Amino acid sequence: MMTDLTKNFARAEKAEEVVTYGSLDSSVQELLTAAFEVRQRAYAPYSGFKVGAAFRARVSGQIFTGCNVENAAFTPCSCAERTALAKAVSEGATEFSAGAVLAYEPDVFTTPCGVCRQFIREFATDDIQIYVAQASDARIAAKEEPFQSEDPVLCTSIFNLLPSSFRTYRK
Repeated sequence: MMTDLTKNFARAEKAEEVVTYGSLDSSVQELLTAAFEVRQRAYAPYSGFKVGAAFRARVSGQIFTGCNVENAAFTPCSCAERTALAKAVSEGATEFSAGAVLAYEPDVFTTPCGVCRQFIREFATDDIQIYVAQASDARIAAKEEPFQSEDPVLCTSIFNLLPSSFRTYRK
């Protein structure tokens, strides 16, 4: 008798899509803005590549933010996503409804690295929406609003970013 060996694997319910910032509801815009603001505090003296992340706790709705923190030895560096989630866990939040990641690289969305994808997945009993946008360094320098209505935002999820993933299924 065959058993369904894939029943415990994550399957995204919604495909990835690119939408405009202006089409997102205010709670998602708030999450992206929080990621933008914390990105300004990133410690990236070696790569110069600043990343900000924000996650909304499912129960309280509180937003936890984090930025990347580099180190001369590179291995002990901390990505923005892991910084935000570790901060949340240290304050008692372990379930999240959405996350946002912000970085800047021309013509591409910067999604979480593989380690961060697995780290996010650890706290995803259900799929978590992840919104990925670009931080415009030119707007920062000009002290303009971080987002314009037509800016593209990648709407994805942890199950899309890490398909057929697994986690420890605790009771």
